[in-house]
Amino acid sequence: MQFHAIGTIRTPYLTNAPYQPVKEDKGEFNIILDNKFVAGLQGLSKFHYIYVIYYLDRVSLKSPAMLITPPWVDGVEVGIFASRSPDRPNPIGISIVELKRIEHNILYTSGLDVFDKTPLLDIKPYIQDLDAKQKANYGWLEFNNREDREHLQLHIKGLPH
Repeated sequence: MQFHAIGTIRTPYLTNAPYQPVKEDKGEFNIILDNKFVAGLQGLSKFHYIYVIYYLDRVSLKSPAMLITPPWVDGVEVGIFASRSPDRPNPIGISIVELKRIEHNILYTSGLDVFDKTPLLDIKPYIQDLDAKQKANYGWLEFNNREDREHLQLHIKGLPH
């Protein structure tokens, strides 16, 4: 199985990135698509949000643990597939971000949760009725109260508190 980068993601993050995209994040976020793929952008500017699929090129684990303890939840152990840990059997990441505009081969987006110069694998449109699931829940992240939920969201977003 082989994948090839189709572009590069540019972010202000050199050594530390949030756990999830922060829409209002400061800095410039864009995707520079290789010129040979520009025709594939036709029609994409009509969408407000996109999936960005990328290679987690800075993850160093060769055999990730199948059980992990997320750093922002005290004492909870879950399977790797029940988490959003970057340490995965296949280092592939996915983010949903707002597509602000496209200029030739550059896509300008809201905040992306990746390091600068992360290799881009694919882009897909986010379609409201296909991708927003009404019965989605929090799984093992069920909350006892609103304060727990708000506290967890600060951790996930990597915001100081």
